Amino acid sequence: MAVLETTARDQRASGEATRRRKNARRTTNPYSPAHRGDAKLAWVLIAPALVGFAVFAAYPTLRGIYLSFTDFAVLSPPEWIGLDNYRQLLGDEVFWSSLGVTVYFVLLSVSLGLVVSVVTAAVLHRITSSTVIRGLIILPFLISGVVAGTVWWWMLDSQLGIVNIVIKAFGGDGIQFLTSRDWAIPSVALINVWKQMGYTAIIIFAGLQTIPATIYEAGRVDGASELRMFRTLTLPLLRPILALVVVLNVINAFQVFDIVSVTTKGGPANASNVLQMYIYSKAFGQFDFGYAATMSLALFVILIAITFLQMRLLRASESDTN
Repeated sequence: MAVLETTARDQRASGEATRRRKNARRTTNPYSPAHRGDAKLAWVLIAPALVGFAVFAAYPTLRGIYLSFTDFAVLSPPEWIGLDNYRQLLGDEVFWSSLGVTVYFVLLSVSLGLVVSVVTAAVLHRITSSTVIRGLIILPFLISGVVAGTVWWWMLDSQLGIVNIVIKAFGGDGIQFLTSRDWAIPSVALINVWKQMGYTAIIIFAGLQTIPATIYEAGRVDGASELRMFRTLTLPLLRPILALVVVLNVINAFQVFDIVSVTTKGGPANASNVLQMYIYSKAFGQFDFGYAATMSLALFVILIAITFLQMRLLRASESDTN
């Protein structure tokens, strides 16, 4: 009899546990009747974002892909020409020259910008906590690229620019910053670094605040200097943040247009004719929108490939804090 009572209690307990699991599944299942109202509300809330994405991102992208296979000059309907634009792209010396100029600009801008941003963020993190200084550092990022380019164009003018006036005051010769083939891209890269540095420095500064203070305390106990802790502790622990910053800076640098358009206009002699300038001149200067769409699609593919490669090489999903 005792055995039968024990078995009955076990069966009742098992049945109760089964009912609880079923109730839990019904409660957590987003498609259960209890959550159908929430699902409808969620769709209503994300509908504006979906519409905006479809209208301003998905449709233009698909339209651009279609136009890359056509001969389209705005005033006449697109004419399907298949892969002719892509064949022209492979043999276009100006395109490859513009791509080389863009890569040169990206290397200068990203490498120098990363170094300046890391040093600035480290100084903010270890020396000062003033919100006023942080605001001043990020201020150039908030300025329009056209405004920043115009101001620097005045300052770097070979005759009346304040930078050359200072150089001459110290006995140096004036430098043709924006009108020389050797100086055009480095000058534009420095302007871009000045404009973007505050934004990337704040991102790195936020990453520095996530590093536990006990790690630095242990380093000091071991007798490590500030420079050694920065090299062996800070930089490895910042790997995911640095990977994000590098990817963002590369994408931004590849798409530079406003600063170049205002300062050098692609000159002298195409020395600063970055890819976006060439795409713009083809589309709005020669009204060859089909070929411009082809170059834009090529740039899109290049950015995807570079971003994927960077994320793999920098191991952006890994952190030495784990």
